[in-house]
Amino acid sequence: MPALRSTSRGPDVPDEATAEDLARSAAAGDREALDRLLTGLRPEVVRRCGRFLPCREDAEEAAQDVLLQVARHISGFEGRSRFSTWLHTVVANCCRQKYRELKRRAAERPAVIEPAEHVDPRTTSVIAGFRVDLLEALDRLEREHPHLVAPLVYRDVCRLDYAEAAERAGIPLGTFKSRLHEARKRVRPWLRVY
Repeated sequence: MPALRSTSRGPDVPDEATAEDLARSAAAGDREALDRLLTGLRPEVVRRCGRFLPCREDAEEAAQDVLLQVARHISGFEGRSRFSTWLHTVVANCCRQKYRELKRRAAERPAVIEPAEHVDPRTTSVIAGFRVDLLEALDRLEREHPHLVAPLVYRDVCRLDYAEAAERAGIPLGTFKSRLHEARKRVRPWLRVY
């Protein structure tokens, strides 16, 4: 069984090669490998979820969902693409689902803002505002043009290279690039400029 290697990310965070080995072993039914994989990936998964969700607590909740999905569906990891690519997909889907859930909850129970709790817009994070705008744009894109969501998420959010992103989306590279261009064009006016 592969040992977790010490990296600059911390002593228990698996490097990519170790994560690949652990994922393959876990996919084959090795429970100890799965436990080690999940434990080692947690900090990285929280960081990746933070790219989508501005609130730390929301990112941590989404990370829990990601780890649960990895545990439930690791047997579906066939090793045709890198584990990190497979994980990017799970992270993106769980974060988008968490955002929709938060949005639905907020719509069901609108919060009353007390004067003392009012947020000063001068201290609100520009990055956090951009993330919320991006999630809103992805939500709208999914409603209006669902076939354009995966290219935008894989390339611009998950930062996969073009070939890997096209493979993950299951479409030819030329089609992927065309859809990505169209997705960017449609989303651009929906994003606020800071």
